[in-house]
Amino acid sequence: MGKLSIFIYISIFSLLLILFFHTPSRRITPRHRRLRLRSNFTFNQPLHRQQQDHYAPFDPLIANIQLRREDEEWQNHSLGPSQSDAADSHPEWEEFINDEDRFNVTERLSSLFPNIDVNPTDGFISVEELTRWNWQQAMNAALHRTEREFETHDEDRDGFVSFAEYEPPSWVMAAGSNSSSGYDIGWWNEEHFNASDADGNGALDMSEFNDFLHPADSRNPKLLLWLCRDVVRERDNSKDGKLSFSEFSPAIFDLVRRVDEDYGSLSWDDDQMEARAKKMFLELDKDEDGYLSATELLPVIGKIHPSEAYYAKQQAEYIISQADSDNDELLTLNDMIDNPFVFYSSVFSEYEMDYYPYHDEFR
Repeated sequence: MGKLSIFIYISIFSLLLILFFHTPSRRITPRHRRLRLRSNFTFNQPLHRQQQDHYAPFDPLIANIQLRREDEEWQNHSLGPSQSDAADSHPEWEEFINDEDRFNVTERLSSLFPNIDVNPTDGFISVEELTRWNWQQAMNAALHRTEREFETHDEDRDGFVSFAEYEPPSWVMAAGSNSSSGYDIGWWNEEHFNASDADGNGALDMSEFNDFLHPADSRNPKLLLWLCRDVVRERDNSKDGKLSFSEFSPAIFDLVRRVDEDYGSLSWDDDQMEARAKKMFLELDKDEDGYLSATELLPVIGKIHPSEAYYAKQQAEYIISQADSDNDELLTLNDMIDNPFVFYSSVFSEYEMDYYPYHDEFR
């Protein structure tokens, strides 16, 4: 009888072990996180042409860490490979994110929520409120990069950058000399610089310099017209200073309609697409000469080169679509706490994201 009892106990224990290790719902969140910060900034193309994979960090604290890391990468590019070990000399960034007492996701979301829920303050975050928040984070990052560039080029420290002072750094020239890099040194030209000089005094102050680096976000009409001319230069295969229908479609037309329409609902029917492209072309061709000039592109330049406001709204709509629990297009604090990886996907490794949704264990 005693042997039978022992056999039963061993069998039950073995069964429990099998259930424990093979039950799909049983997940253990790793205690530590691995830093995986990302940035949409790259060093191989002009700032105003970075339109792919726009990503503005949701949390200003994370944005600050990213920008500090980016500052060092920038310094390495500017000063050369002899300084290249600088970016690995600040493990405190990783230690901060991995410190369970200093960085707690639930606490961060709880502290940020009232800063976003401001118009109106009603316990819900709307697409509009989240768009404003995302836009402000993106503009703060852009201004930080502008200030870094401005300090680099304002050699006489007079608070202005002249065209003579603004020479492409060595890493830009190296990239431009490489035909496979896709880098256009022509972006650093005097026409672009003068268009950014809103007051016409021959030099750029901080605001004008910010417009120079981010023309898609500028309200300067001269700079927006320059951006149109730049589009014509890029697409004008015949080099006659204007765009024919074949130069406009499908390349430019496709850019415009991706902003106008939901990407998932875009029609790819060739006949229908050509008819719509022709209709848009004729509407833009105000002088009816069969070509589009730079001036005639002004109504759609904000769609050819979308501003940070566009990307901020795109990001807000995505976040809400992923975290909105009752599909009312509003976020509560609980929605955010229950879906932390939507807001902090750049912090957690892909391995740890498999253990969602045990947010209480993110400490």
